[in-house]
Amino acid sequence: MDKAIDAPWPPRWPCAHGGPLAAGEYRATPEEFVVEERLDFAPEGHGEHLWLWIEKRDLTTLELARRLARVCGVTHREVGFSGMKDRVAVTRQWLSVHLPGREAPEDIVARLGDTPVRLLERHRHPRKLKRGVHRANRFVLRLRGAIVDHSDFDQRWQILCERGVPNYFGPQRFGPDGRNLLRARDMLARGWRKRDDREGMMLSAARSYLFNELLAMRLAAGDWATPLEGDVLMLEGSASQFVADQRDETLVERAGRLDLHPTGVLWGTGRSLARGEAARYEQRLEDEQAALCEGLERAGVRLARRALRVVLGVPALTRDEQGLTLRFELPRGAFATAVLRELIAHPTLN
Repeated sequence: MDKAIDAPWPPRWPCAHGGPLAAGEYRATPEEFVVEERLDFAPEGHGEHLWLWIEKRDLTTLELARRLARVCGVTHREVGFSGMKDRVAVTRQWLSVHLPGREAPEDIVARLGDTPVRLLERHRHPRKLKRGVHRANRFVLRLRGAIVDHSDFDQRWQILCERGVPNYFGPQRFGPDGRNLLRARDMLARGWRKRDDREGMMLSAARSYLFNELLAMRLAAGDWATPLEGDVLMLEGSASQFVADQRDETLVERAGRLDLHPTGVLWGTGRSLARGEAARYEQRLEDEQAALCEGLERAGVRLARRALRVVLGVPALTRDEQGLTLRFELPRGAFATAVLRELIAHPTLN
């Protein structure tokens, strides 16, 4: 029987290092949640696509892309971006507009209307900006509340820096009160259609939920960061993967120094490489969530994998009279809210 997914939100997925320390507030204003996209390359300075380095506030990436298309007189398909950034935040990211032989309006920001946007740079490039090409996101997060004065906060932060964080998909992936997931469940039950989910957000919500469920199983068992026999392992900082034929002490040692990580399945069509103990977790997931798994397979989405653990890059903690600030970098696809749930008790996180 399928495990219920319409229980009170969010699900009580376990934490890795003892659970949140105290109540805390984050994102009290957009300025207290800053995200900056990092690419591995720069626009070349010529080509048919105009690349815009934009800072936005309290606005979704999809809405900004729609407004850019309208202002530049192109279709939404001619606007590109790499990642979808939070709405309640100050975010900086690249967007591209296909404008062969012409320029965007000089007053492009003014034409965007009542929009909190700043144009920081503009350059030409031969190609459209594709989804998922950015390397990482850099976060600057401000925390307030009881957590600021908790005696164990600095120690917990150090543990996260040294041992990594469960790579949960954050609550924003599922919509307010998990409504995107409920829509995905209903959509997959009747048969997914592209015209009903053009950005693939419902498919993404379903796959993300299944991944979080599998990660929660391994956290509960205590082996989320330890290679098992038959695990598909991913090298840190790379998409390279290989199968652990056996539970080898060398692999355990490498995992301990954050050199590699066990992975979990992003459900879809195709054969999983997991075997043995790792495969049994996937079988349990399929047994408990048969409807979602079958619906994703009928939709034709391809099976993929995601690391169960994420490492904080260039972490830093500073304090002042008003609160504390966390700075860290995460690879694309990882969520800052997954870090925060290990630190603070907040109704949107735990």
